[in-house]
Amino acid sequence: MADSKANTLSYEELRKFDGKGPTGKIYVALCGKIYDVTEKGQQFYGEGAPYQAFAGRDASRGLATMEMKVKDTKDDLSDLTEIQKQSMLSWAKTFEEKYDLVGFLVE
Repeated sequence: MADSKANTLSYEELRKFDGKGPTGKIYVALCGKIYDVTEKGQQFYGEGAPYQAFAGRDASRGLATMEMKVKDTKDDLSDLTEIQKQSMLSWAKTFEEKYDLVGFLVE
């Protein structure tokens, strides 16, 4: 990651990385961190893939609850159950191990 300004994206900026933009990049945010899933996650987050709804979005709630609903704004996750929170943290660990961290999500 180059400089701190380049390392942060707003929810609106994140939307540009849904795989359909000029760069073809697919970013997914989880727990405030943004990951590049373009190469290693194409089969999951690319066009027609099972988790395509999370491309260019914050997937925290969706992965915690396994619902494909997403928001374009900061999501209050305080209503998640302990099991859902643990699921989200498990996903976060997988993302950290599998995908490249490219930045952080800001409001």
